[in-house]
Order: sequence, then C-alpha cells, then structure tokens
Amino acid sequence: MAQTYTAKDITVLEGLEPVRKRPAMYIGGTDKTGYHHLLWEILDNSIDEVINHHADRVDVILHDDGKSVTVEDNGRGIPIDVISKYKRSALEIILTTLHAGGKFEGKNYAHSGGLHGVGASVVNALSESLVARVKRDGTLWEQSFKRGKPAGTSAKIKKVGGARGTGTIITFTPDEEIFGAKLVFDPEVVSERLEAKSYLHRGVKIVFRDATKSPAVVQTFQHERGIAEYLAKLMKERGVEEIPKGTTGFYLERTGDVELELAMLWTEATDEQIKSYVNGVPTSSGGTHDVGLKAGVVKAVRNYMSTHDLSPKGVNVTAEDIREGMVAILSVYVAAPQFQGQTKERLNNPEVQSQVDGAVRPALEQYLNENQSVAEAVVARVILASRAREASRAASQAVSRKTAVSHRLNLPGKLADCASTNPSDSELFIVEGDSAGGSAKQGRDRKTQAILPLRGKVLNTEQASASKLIENKELGDIISALGCGFGPKMDLARLRYHRIFLLMDADADGHHIATLLLTFFYRHMKPLIDARHVYLAQPPLYRIDIGKETYWALDDLERDRVLADHAGKKSSITRFKGLGEMSPEILKQTTLDPKRRTSLRVSIHDGDELETDQVIGELLGKDAGARFRLIQEGAREVDDLDV
Repeated sequence: MAQTYTAKDITVLEGLEPVRKRPAMYIGGTDKTGYHHLLWEILDNSIDEVINHHADRVDVILHDDGKSVTVEDNGRGIPIDVISKYKRSALEIILTTLHAGGKFEGKNYAHSGGLHGVGASVVNALSESLVARVKRDGTLWEQSFKRGKPAGTSAKIKKVGGARGTGTIITFTPDEEIFGAKLVFDPEVVSERLEAKSYLHRGVKIVFRDATKSPAVVQTFQHERGIAEYLAKLMKERGVEEIPKGTTGFYLERTGDVELELAMLWTEATDEQIKSYVNGVPTSSGGTHDVGLKAGVVKAVRNYMSTHDLSPKGVNVTAEDIREGMVAILSVYVAAPQFQGQTKERLNNPEVQSQVDGAVRPALEQYLNENQSVAEAVVARVILASRAREASRAASQAVSRKTAVSHRLNLPGKLADCASTNPSDSELFIVEGDSAGGSAKQGRDRKTQAILPLRGKVLNTEQASASKLIENKELGDIISALGCGFGPKMDLARLRYHRIFLLMDADADGHHIATLLLTFFYRHMKPLIDARHVYLAQPPLYRIDIGKETYWALDDLERDRVLADHAGKKSSITRFKGLGEMSPEILKQTTLDPKRRTSLRVSIHDGDELETDQVIGELLGKDAGARFRLIQEGAREVDDLDV
C-alpha cells in the first residue's frame, strides 16, 4: 500500500527537546560514561573560571544517594541580569537554550574547554532536577529546573539571601527516564578526574566530599608543581622503571600562539602512553596536538642520533621505535579549539600540530645535548627496540600470511568453522580442552558459531618475547582463526568473527587461562577489546534440582542464594568439574544459545586504562613481589582455596 509523505510528517524539535530525544549526540551515550559526562560539563565550566584567573577553588559534593552532585566555584558567578531581547535572566537563557553562553566572542574567556554553549543546557535537559545558585553583588540568587524547564511557583530567578564573595553553585540529579535507575556516580572515577584537574591547573584547590560513605570522606587536591608532579605519580602507579633510572624527565613550558606544558620521559615498557589535554579537557582520542608532540619527539631524537653518529648500521629506526616506552603528559591552551563532537575527545585544529612540533623539537634536542647520560640511555633503548622489531618481522609476516580471511585452507586444523561468511553474524568460542571442545562442537549452531579448542594453559605474553609469542601454537591458532593479524599492523576490517567468547571451566584453572588470554588480547590485539568484540562466557559451576525445577549457579554465592530462596525444600546439587562433563545439550542451553546464555563483555571504561595496565603487570609480570603482596593482603578473605 502506498504511503503518503507530506509536510504534516515533519517534526520540529524545539528548545531542549533534541537533547532528550537524542542524548547520545551530546554526551556520547546513556551508559556510565555518558552519565559522568554530565558532571564533567559542569566541572569544566568552573575550571574555565580557574583557567581565566577568576577562581582558585572548586568544591564537588557527591550526595549520599550517589546520584545527586553539587559543583561550586568562587568565580564571577553566572550573570543574573535580564537579557532585554528575551525578557529572561542570563542564567535561565544559559541553562535552557542550546548555543547560549559567554565564550563565543572571546572577551570574557581567553581560553575555555567549552565553546559550543551547550554543556550546561544539556546537563539541565538530562537532569530530573537542577538548582542553580549564584553569588553576585552580596546577594545569593536561585532558580530551579525540572527536565530542562524552569520549575517552582514563579519559575524565575529569585533572591534567597545574602552572600559573601562571588561564584556559582550547581546541584543536579541525572534523569532516570534517560539513564535508568541503576546508574550512580562512581566516587573513584570522580576523584581521579578531580585530581587530574588539580595537576593541570597549578595552585587551584579542589575539594571533593563523598557523602555516599559514612562518615563522609573529604579529599583535597592541590599541586603547585603541576604536571611535573603528575608524571611522577603516573610513573609510580605504572610500576615501570624510567630510563635512565633516577631521571625526572624532560619538562617544557611555553607561551605564544599556543600555551603548552609538557612532562615526559622514557621507560622500559614496550608501549607508549600519552595523556593529553586541551584547555583542561582530556582528549582521550588525541588530535593535532598529539600528532605535533609525536613528530617533535621523533625529529629531536633523530637529529641527536644523526649529529652524534649514533644511527645503527643495517637497521632502519622507525618513529614507533623512538616512541616505544615513552610516557608523556601534554597540556595545551588554544584560544579557539575545534573539538570533534560535544564530548571533546579529539582536537582538530590543524595549526596546533605545527605549533606543538615547533616548540617541542628544539627544546627536546637541546635537553638531550645538555644531558648526555640521559640521551645515551634513550638512544640505546631506541636501538634495542628497532633490533627487536627487525628480529621478529620475518616471523610476524609468516603468521600474517596465514591470516587471510578468504583462504580457509590456512585456518587451524582444530577449528570447527561456522557456515556464515558474514563477520557480524559469526561467533568464535575459544574453548578450554579438547573434551569440552567436542561438546561445544555438538551443541553449537553450525551456521553462526565456530569452535576452537585449546590444549592446556597458553603462553604468558606479559613475560614472553615477540618471537616466543609467534612460535606458540595455541596463540598462532587464535591469530590465524581471527584473520586480522596482531600488533601494530592489526586490521579489524579483516576480522572473521565479531563476537569472540572465552569459554573456560568455572574454576581456578579456567580463570587463570582466561586471564592469560585477556592479557594476550590486551597487549597484542587491544583493538578487539576497544571495539567490544571480546566476551567471557559464563558456564555454570552448579546444577541445582529442586522438585521439577532446575537452576544453574555460576559460583558458590549464587548456589547459596538459590538454596536460600528455596529453604526447606529438598534439593539435589551437581558440581561440574569441567566443561567436558557437560552434555552438548546442557552446554548449548546454558552457555551457547544466544537466547538463554549469560556472558560478560570485556571493556575498559574511560580513565581505567592505567589501572588495567597496572593490574595485568602485577598479576602476570616478572615482578613476583606484587603477587606476593596481593596474596598476603587477601589471604584472610579466602575461605576455600581451589588448588
């Protein structure tokens, strides 16, 4: 039947309606990250007052419900006088109108983290309630809002008392209609962001009161040495050794077309880590300032090696070799930043690349020339990285040749592939043991589910060299089956399965194997985790039969909960020693069937990368002391040790 499409079908969203209709456009999503982004928007407004020397203190209160939060600064206070054109106060306009603010002309804010004029209004639109208080001219003003609209009897700004000083106080509660009822603010995430802000803006005092705990916990952050202190903290948390040992690293502060502050050094780690910020806003996806930093560092080191005739014979030193092990914190201030999207995760200003490059290269080259012991240690580390890369290249290429998506003859012999050739429909279950692999092969959906059995525990890639990794048959089979290669040249477009499940026994050995595989994916195939392709299957440890009903329990706690829910009833409990004991039908019913299974998607939340890196290093790294301390600290909490 023909459908009509006329002017009557066109919808115009007015005011803040677009924000509530499509929140992901403004905050990236309605998950934990988007939930916290509301707080970052309000916090950044206060920090903008700090950046422009109008405030030196910010207070953040997380209220006892974990959902309501207050941000207060001692800045100038949002204007409360009426804008004649709209016959409403400036405060109300800012909080209820997209693209309204005082940062467009550049007169009141030389530098700002928000130039779109949508942050505060977006928070208001997505909040169940928001109360704005402003201290100006000795008076405290207040206006309340509900889901983006003025609330209360008068619905206008009103005087509520006297006030000392000036500033803005915003209290808001995210709307459960948008985010659901389960989400709350994570005190650790908030604390980490506030501490980072205190490092980036030397001298500012940031006080965090966490009222979700009893008694409330108060933290005060204030760092006079700025990002130089931040770098020292970062190194301590990572637990890696700087090169050369004992160096405090390279520090640079410049003003001009772009204000820049940089602290960096090299370490023994095999990766590079750059934490970058623009006008105090973290740019997790980098941008032109990151590119400029990398270019400047590479040019400076190359020039030093060339000037002192230190270039190795027969080895081509790449930019990646030079940056391997580099840890850097870069903070820039740009008058008119062009961010990619409202979440501001990437800077796009093309001119900033050359400005950062031009500042870093000569300064770093001078530092290397004036600190010969540091320079020689860095160059030795670069040459070592280049030789290691050359040594593993041939073997790596041999593995890569076997990963072509279209050539099934090159797939591992133990792989029971699925019929589908559409990666988005296809699933790969990496299964512990041939016996379990046999059950999984019989219980799977052959159209979309592939099974790859592994024999025993795989290689610990946290301690192994690249050549050992390539020689390992189990890991080689995984790389070949996935088809996208590994390491720096990994290509997700060639991935053969968009859901990869680690299916291990629900015991200590199974958890160990899963941890080893997660370490391999994190260190050598991290884009799989970033793109959310990796899952942990959740096979049950217990079968509990009560009357005619059957229940499945993942662990002892869930078993005890099921028994408690059916107290007094006769029950029969079966503990599976491994996946191999499950019949194909049971494995399908509990673990393989998409309609009935339970699984955990592996992801790293914003701000958790450092903690993830640290945990993997402690659990699987060469330093056994970290594991010894973990055992000592947790020994009293273990009731039943599975050995």
